Amino acid sequence: MPMSATGQTSFIPPCSLQIARFRANLIECAQNRPWGSWVKNTHVKNAPQAGPGQRAAVSYLHGAAQRVAINPAVARLQQALAQVDDLKRSLASSEQQSAAVRKQVEILTRANAQLSDLAVQREVRRGVTRCPAWDLTDLSLAEGLDLDDISYIEQFLTTRIRFRKGDVLYRFGDGFDALYAIRTGSCKTVLLARDGQDQVAGHHIVGEIIGMDGIASNIHQCQATALEDTEVWLLPFDRIDNFARFSDQFRHNLHKLLSRECSRAQTLMLLLGTMRAEKRLAVYLVDLSQRYRARGFSPCELVLRMTRGEIGSYLGLKLETVCRQFSRFQREGLIQVEGRVVKLLDRVALSRLADCSI
Repeated sequence: MPMSATGQTSFIPPCSLQIARFRANLIECAQNRPWGSWVKNTHVKNAPQAGPGQRAAVSYLHGAAQRVAINPAVARLQQALAQVDDLKRSLASSEQQSAAVRKQVEILTRANAQLSDLAVQREVRRGVTRCPAWDLTDLSLAEGLDLDDISYIEQFLTTRIRFRKGDVLYRFGDGFDALYAIRTGSCKTVLLARDGQDQVAGHHIVGEIIGMDGIASNIHQCQATALEDTEVWLLPFDRIDNFARFSDQFRHNLHKLLSRECSRAQTLMLLLGTMRAEKRLAVYLVDLSQRYRARGFSPCELVLRMTRGEIGSYLGLKLETVCRQFSRFQREGLIQVEGRVVKLLDRVALSRLADCSI
């Protein structure tokens, strides 16, 4: 029991102890709750002596306040977790839809490729579609062949190469394994003379086939250089040779091509051996005109891709002689020279001078 100031034991009623404990608990709760400051500063200081009913009411309000403070946080956490679950389900659904779309695109792509192949096959069977290169290439190889043989020849055209002006197609001493069909552009072939000087051996235009100098020894005997931006198709000679064994017409066309090259070589020898300068130039211009006409170009307007010096090397003439003959032909009204463009004004007179037919 508590002692009084006189040393005697004092008696404190039980209700007073309970009220004091309640006040202490209420103050402690007020210090730990946002709403407790108001209770601490107002109600606790001025709280009257409460009876049992009042203490029960205060205890109920204290528990309700705690539940009100905790329940909103729990509700927000549960709501956030529910949103996360919804996002996970949406992501999984989107991934499934993307995979299905990709699969459909792959199926449609394969189907489109198959339809394109079928369309090409139908056109080839009808004889409508042909490789564009063979419209410009030397068609003596395909002359007189049926559609099946032409389709087989078109399979040779698997490699297309582009060269810039001045690029070398092949060099002297390179191994021979293919012919070159000029699709666009032009080139020259050059021999290396014993004195180290280059000798122009040929001027080849669009639509012609070169590289036959390596057939005999399987080694190229000259160098081919692009005179302008040029595009060629490679014709593997082993496949050409094999096909010539089974097709009489193709073999005949191949022999004609080789024979024409031999004839051109003989003409060049005749030019270098017996003809005068004006006749050499006239033969060169008339021959070039006829070759352009055979490819569907104008025979009266020529673009000379070789320089005057290269033309002189090809004809066995000096540069000054070539320039002088061009000036003479222009004065006589045979040609009109505008840089590299030469217009043949009188092909009859040029042909007569060259002893060639028009």
